[in-house]
Amino acid sequence: MSAAIPPESKPISTFEGFVCGGIAASTAVTVSNPAEVAKTRLQLQGELAKSGTPRVYTTSLDVLSKTWRHEGIRGLQRGLPVAYMYQILLNGSRLGFYEPMRRSINDFIGRDGSEQIPWTSVLAGAASGAVGASFGNPLFLVKARMQAYSPALPVGTQRFYKNSFAALSSVVRTEGARGLVRGIDAAILRTSMGSSVQLPSYNFTKQQIVSRGILPADSTWTFLLSSSVSGACVCMAMQPADTALTRMYNQPTTVLPNGKHIGALYKNPIDCLYKTFQAEGVRGWYKGTTAHFFRIAPHTIITLTANDLIINLYKQARDRDRD
Repeated sequence: MSAAIPPESKPISTFEGFVCGGIAASTAVTVSNPAEVAKTRLQLQGELAKSGTPRVYTTSLDVLSKTWRHEGIRGLQRGLPVAYMYQILLNGSRLGFYEPMRRSINDFIGRDGSEQIPWTSVLAGAASGAVGASFGNPLFLVKARMQAYSPALPVGTQRFYKNSFAALSSVVRTEGARGLVRGIDAAILRTSMGSSVQLPSYNFTKQQIVSRGILPADSTWTFLLSSSVSGACVCMAMQPADTALTRMYNQPTTVLPNGKHIGALYKNPIDCLYKTFQAEGVRGWYKGTTAHFFRIAPHTIITLTANDLIINLYKQARDRDRD
């Protein structure tokens, strides 16, 4: 007679995964937000300008140094409250929906749900990321605008919002309800590209570490090493789309005779990438890459490591309650 499946081996539900993923991501964004501020400002600096134009900031560290000097800790953590809300929606969806989607796709093609198939993992990662990006788009929009704002050293279009709720209401009041979904195509492109490699690269690396006997599956070092590789993969895959997203969110808007608000600089993310390439070359796509890596690497490491630790702790507590 086969042995009963132990309670701890049972997968957590989608809702449980959503909550655990949201907590993990909120922990990570507290650390990574200053680098996100630096990345946003570097991506907007010299927008659609030829090379040789004066620069406000030279490097990621220069952004952080000048922001600290002129704006203090509030400047370095601009947009943090709305970043918490965004991370709960984005990573709660991305981490919570990934595994159910991956298993469902495996089942659909007649394969075992637990089997790690590269293309189904990538598809599930992209799909779960697109769901999270759609839910979180209004929050990412105001976060990018809040992070771009600097009373001392402005770059790009400047908008001052008192807080997250004032920002959302201002967008609706000045741009209409459709303003909240501005840039959603770029957000889906960016997040799908990042998500398509984030969890597959993390799980593949972790599987290799464990199967080769380098480290045990439940070791914190296994989580850290796997998430480090994942962070590098995400940064490489996502950078051009991330630049397009920042610029589309922050661009000024014009009003058509019918009252519709449209972007004054870009029609869509492809148009943004094309115009950026025309004016700034390929380097324009990769502005802020160093800051992006300093943001995405610790964010990915903390998110995925914390997610595994939180899930394990939750399962232990859940199983104790069942005993």
